[in-house]
Amino acid sequence: MKKETIVKTIPAMAGYIFLGSAFGILAQSQNISLWVALGMSIFIYAGSMQFAAVGLLMNPVSLIQTFIISFSINARHLFYAITMLKPFQNIGKRKPYMIFGLTDVSFSMVLDEHEHDVMYHMIVLNHLYWIVGTLIGYLIGSSMTLPTQGIEFSMSAIFLLIFVDKVKEKKPYPTVLGLSVGVVCLIVFNANFFIIPSMIGIIMGLSYDFTKLPLSLSSNR
Repeated sequence: MKKETIVKTIPAMAGYIFLGSAFGILAQSQNISLWVALGMSIFIYAGSMQFAAVGLLMNPVSLIQTFIISFSINARHLFYAITMLKPFQNIGKRKPYMIFGLTDVSFSMVLDEHEHDVMYHMIVLNHLYWIVGTLIGYLIGSSMTLPTQGIEFSMSAIFLLIFVDKVKEKKPYPTVLGLSVGVVCLIVFNANFFIIPSMIGIIMGLSYDFTKLPLSLSSNR
């Protein structure tokens, strides 16, 4: 593993250890065992859904309701995987794990990478950070009493962080496209159903070949 790869994941490490700790604290506060909490971080590895799963474990609902909730929260990951099908095309046996590990942060990091080994190590490191964070948070929660109200907002906070980071890259088209499509779909489909249409619209927008557009009216004649 290259030293440069580790350096690139340091921002993710800071965020994931913090967020993983938040999940660990929440899980411990609800008397979920350490092994279950770690198992969720290893085998589920879906931050938003893990926070939601704590509530589902405490207040069980039907399997159909659980499926609908899980699909609604994690539907965006389907589009992450679709987007990376071509970059992951010749990656070999590591492909299933790399698709599994495409969290929001990992996806934003590997999207601009071209070396398969770098992509793989980034995804592995980010997963380890999340697991370590879960362990740290659980141990902290076991040793002291901490308020957990509103702790689930930490996932929303990292989405804002990713957005700000992308804005700083000064690549306006993806940012404007995402905001525009998201707002339109929110108005049309309302807050309960806008995520999937938004992702479809964003992928279509990012995939469109703008070289097929007619020449600008402002071009020289």
